[in-house]
Amino acid sequence: MTSSSFQFSRRQLIVTAGITGAAAATGLLRPGTARAAAPSGYAPTWASVDQHPPAPEWFQDAKFGVYYHWGVFSVPAFGNEWYPRNMYIAGSNENNHHRSVYGDPAVWPYHNFINGARDRAGGWVQFAPKLRSAGGAFDPGEWAQLFADAGARFAGPVAEHHDGFSMWNSTVNEWNSVATGPRLDLLRQHADAIRAKGLKLFVSLHHAYNFTGYYDHVPQQSTTSLRKLYGQLDWGTQVQLWYDKLREVIDGYQPDIIYQDFNLSRIDEPQRLNFLAHYYNQAIAWNKEVVATYKDGFNNRGEVYDFERGGPADIQTPYWLTDDSVSSSSWCYTVGIGYYSTNALLHSLIDRVSKNGNMVLNIAPMADGTIPSGQRDILLGIGDHLKRFGESIYATRAWTAYGEGPTKMGGGSFTTPREGTGKDIRFTRSKDNTVLYATVLGWPGGTLNIATLSSNRINLSSLTSVRLLGPAAGESVDLPDHGQDGSGLHISMPSATAPFGARAYVVRLTFSGQIPALGSGPAPTGWVRIANVTSGLVLDSGGNVASGSVLKQWNYDGSTNLQWQLVDAGGGYYRIVNRTNGMVADSWGDAANGASARQAQWNGGGNQQWRLNSLGNGRYQIINRGTGTALDGAGATAIGSTTVLWAPNSSTNNQWTITEI
Repeated sequence: MTSSSFQFSRRQLIVTAGITGAAAATGLLRPGTARAAAPSGYAPTWASVDQHPPAPEWFQDAKFGVYYHWGVFSVPAFGNEWYPRNMYIAGSNENNHHRSVYGDPAVWPYHNFINGARDRAGGWVQFAPKLRSAGGAFDPGEWAQLFADAGARFAGPVAEHHDGFSMWNSTVNEWNSVATGPRLDLLRQHADAIRAKGLKLFVSLHHAYNFTGYYDHVPQQSTTSLRKLYGQLDWGTQVQLWYDKLREVIDGYQPDIIYQDFNLSRIDEPQRLNFLAHYYNQAIAWNKEVVATYKDGFNNRGEVYDFERGGPADIQTPYWLTDDSVSSSSWCYTVGIGYYSTNALLHSLIDRVSKNGNMVLNIAPMADGTIPSGQRDILLGIGDHLKRFGESIYATRAWTAYGEGPTKMGGGSFTTPREGTGKDIRFTRSKDNTVLYATVLGWPGGTLNIATLSSNRINLSSLTSVRLLGPAAGESVDLPDHGQDGSGLHISMPSATAPFGARAYVVRLTFSGQIPALGSGPAPTGWVRIANVTSGLVLDSGGNVASGSVLKQWNYDGSTNLQWQLVDAGGGYYRIVNRTNGMVADSWGDAANGASARQAQWNGGGNQQWRLNSLGNGRYQIINRGTGTALDGAGATAIGSTTVLWAPNSSTNNQWTITEI
């Protein structure tokens, strides 16, 4: 996982919503393209592994998981989990701390934390947690119970971080938790305890960076064994070791989810494909559906893209994941570690579920196996909400709109969790599409106003019941006094002040049949010009051009190149048709910020469908169904500038006016 000192330098490498690595080489599965049934076996080729269903139903139902950065790097409890790297960088805080507490890294190296050594004060220092049954503080069963109480449906450890220390009984890496330190197969301890609570096993591996830059300040080591730990073997040997470690974890522990950190794109492509094919073939043998996640190096045809500490600003397909942490300062335990508020983390979970994603939350246990009380409180606070209101989270699906309100969340990786307000609403729906849940991120007062459900956007004649969930699981209160007009659905709540305590409140709207289709409000039916708010330039096809040509921006001069028609595509989406060439606006399936907006002949795919998100004052975001990104002028004012796509945000670059001609 990234430290705060490094994350922004690589931000643009990973905020690509699953379009990096292999996807760039093989192309994306365009929405509307039929996927063949999962094969009976996989070969190590993209054509084969891309047939793997990336997000099985159980994963989409699960919504919430817990994992943890706990290992050798937890022992110094200083800086963050990048201590093993930073202690070797002269002048860094970690280097200064290490010299003061332990000694010169040239004399007191990182592997002393594994083998054990005395610090300057004479104390014995080693990563050697002991089971509670042996008189220690580590109780894997207690951890697993905490995760279950938190409402997690999957959980598991970082089995190896960048530091190269394997937390399992490895035969390919002597630097492991059975041969050294704890003398315990820690992954086995976690796996057995987690599965005993009925949770799926999540295993995180970050070792691609071990030999692709993490230890670049460590001097060349004197033995083959030490060179293995510090990522200094020859390239071919390191890449083989990367694969062999994964294979050991797969064969020995049968994980349901394998999460990997960045720099997979640096791994030789044949080995990446060997990993995917082996994992998926083993899953067939186990009769299990498994998930492989990625930040780079794979694609979203067969794997699930992960936003680190963030998520999209709007609904995004295909299904995705975010990993976040209880702390902004470190992924592992450090002395004085601070935490986000429980409300901010819970509201972020609710927001991510509303946008078609899952969230796995990292905690930071102490080196001896103690989980600090502040982290327990966060998990139990989330668990309290999920216990009471879980029907609005588990086994739900994203609706047509994710929500409304003043608090914007997401917009890419490395976006801070934010606490919402009583004016912020997030939607989910039942899988059979008969129940719509409106989760309010605070008590709304005497009346809940839901602008999205206005009479000019949705017909609520089939609405049969409106109920407030809570305060205990299974309880609800009828809200019979409600009415709809052009400004929204207005629901009278039981009182002006909250009748019971909760971190968010859920209103359940039940329909006699399917939830009615949500429109975008009245859209012009004739020809229009679409003008960017920042520049005043209008959307331009460029005339009779080839399919795939970029959309430009131009001063409006009456040309038919600059005229468009919004044609209803169903479900609240439109195709945007050019008057000159008859082609439609198309995202091309590229969800990266800054990707060019293009045009093509209509094929019915989600990449060619757009939703108008009204911002008031005649301004709209024009959001793509396939990618969740929006048309954006990029701040350009020059005639002929390319129109791009960007995660929806508050910039006027992201805003357009639509004027009938």
